[in-house]
Amino acid sequence: MLSSQERSAMTEAKTDIRKTDIQDAQPDPIRFRLHGRSVTLDKRIHAVRGDLADLALAGVLFSAHYARAVEMSCVMPGAGVRATTAPGAETVTQLLRGEIFHVLDVTAEWAWGFCHHDGYVGYVQRDVLDLREEATHRITAHMAPVFAEANIKARIVDCWPRGSLFPATVEGDFLACPEGFVHIRHACDAQQMQTDWVSTAASYIGQPYVWGGRGHLGVDCSGLVQVALGQAGRKVPRDTDLQRESIGVQLPEDAPLQRGDLLFFPGHVGIMVDSDSLLHANAHWMGTVVEPLADVIARLAPLHAQPVLARRRITA
Repeated sequence: MLSSQERSAMTEAKTDIRKTDIQDAQPDPIRFRLHGRSVTLDKRIHAVRGDLADLALAGVLFSAHYARAVEMSCVMPGAGVRATTAPGAETVTQLLRGEIFHVLDVTAEWAWGFCHHDGYVGYVQRDVLDLREEATHRITAHMAPVFAEANIKARIVDCWPRGSLFPATVEGDFLACPEGFVHIRHACDAQQMQTDWVSTAASYIGQPYVWGGRGHLGVDCSGLVQVALGQAGRKVPRDTDLQRESIGVQLPEDAPLQRGDLLFFPGHVGIMVDSDSLLHANAHWMGTVVEPLADVIARLAPLHAQPVLARRRITA
């Protein structure tokens, strides 16, 4: 939870900045001019809504108000990022423990802004955020217990999913962090990248399929691609259509497939583990599985005239 002092600082930092204030304030050096018409941007990855926009977009589009982002860290094992604050609103993605969220607006229950790792915009519950931490370690286990003491027999106070980030100091076989102690075998240095992203993706096999998931309680198809590549040091977009437009290079339809190739289907993406088998988190099995690519195509063929929309290969 944010303290009253932290809430006050956050409120001050996110105070709306009117266009006229930016232009006329003295001696404030901030200036911008909008050349031509205000553009229409993809609101999934550009923080703009009817009443407010990220100050970084001030020279790109017109908004009644702008705000400077405040960097906060997720302090829960996982947190849903929602499209709106309406009851039952769709969870579009997840923040994992230690990931950064740029806050542009905050109310009694919600913070609006965007994720640091991919720019994805949405709302998170305010009490999952706290002042930004400088992470030193990242969870590498499927699910790492956080012990109350530096002892494997101690009470478990929390569990963090793979990819979670946290600040810690080494104490023997444990990493001492604000919430407790993580065993050193369950984490690595935050800057250490995985060398085989397909093997990283395969470590999620068996996880439930969860719409918007990135590893907390489950994962979805594009979330699996994003977190696996992210742990290998490659930042990629969140949604399948964005991934299809930007990851790697397009392959001809007759090119032999190989390990690590990405196949895009209508609203779906999977990872080839060899020339014939697809690794993917999918709603058909409600889990993360490996199955013959031919079976996936046969299942989709009655529903789509073109089951495979694109084949892409990641280059060095």
